[in-house]
Amino acid sequence: SRRRLLLVSNSTLHGGGYLGHCQQHIQSFLGEKVTRVLFVPYALHDRDAYARTAREKFESLGYGLDSIHESCDPVEAVRKSEAIFIGGGNTFRLLKALYDNHLIQEIRKRVLEDGIPYMGSSAGTNVATISIHTTNDMPIVYPPSLQALGLVPFNINPHYLDPDVKSTHMGETREERIHQYHEEPNTPPVLGLREGAMLLVEGDKATLQGVTGARLFLRGKKPTEHEPGTDFSFLLIDSNLQHL
Repeated sequence: SRRRLLLVSNSTLHGGGYLGHCQQHIQSFLGEKVTRVLFVPYALHDRDAYARTAREKFESLGYGLDSIHESCDPVEAVRKSEAIFIGGGNTFRLLKALYDNHLIQEIRKRVLEDGIPYMGSSAGTNVATISIHTTNDMPIVYPPSLQALGLVPFNINPHYLDPDVKSTHMGETREERIHQYHEEPNTPPVLGLREGAMLLVEGDKATLQGVTGARLFLRGKKPTEHEPGTDFSFLLIDSNLQHL
């Protein structure tokens, strides 16, 4: 596989600016060969403002940025792109726009066959996986399918939150919600990425990076804790991993 992915849990970490906590990872990931990044702002309503924020950040890192919503032909913009960055916001709105603009297969081809770098944060990380079943967002619009780009054969839960032992809130914890998902048959692994964590995928190798850990959920198994530096390459082999 030629895929190169940087899947970030969150765009902003407490105490820092937009993409500040992962800017060194971005520069290392994109390298010097990439000169311009194609930004996909579909997850937020105000695409112009979102593009300005992203452009300012990427220009400060030495990269030009084109926003796909400014293109008269989004498919052609993907075909010509050197790298793709899909930002956060509402995952349902984002996925619907990807379908509406006929971009699912185009992005898959550019990333999986042509090997251009793909970066996602939050909702942009959600849509890189098999489906958006494990997003935290409300279904404010109705995409034609919950199936996403499928750049990796598992799901991710960005902004993963551990239970607060002092809280009196009686609703489901994030862990309980993921367990409910795994009560359905043939559901893939879910990687709970805490804020400050990201997954780097290079071909058939996946490595947890960032400053916080992750929690891995396999159907029928107890969740496991993992620190930055963990090799998650096994998640790329089999989408169900029932043999583990």
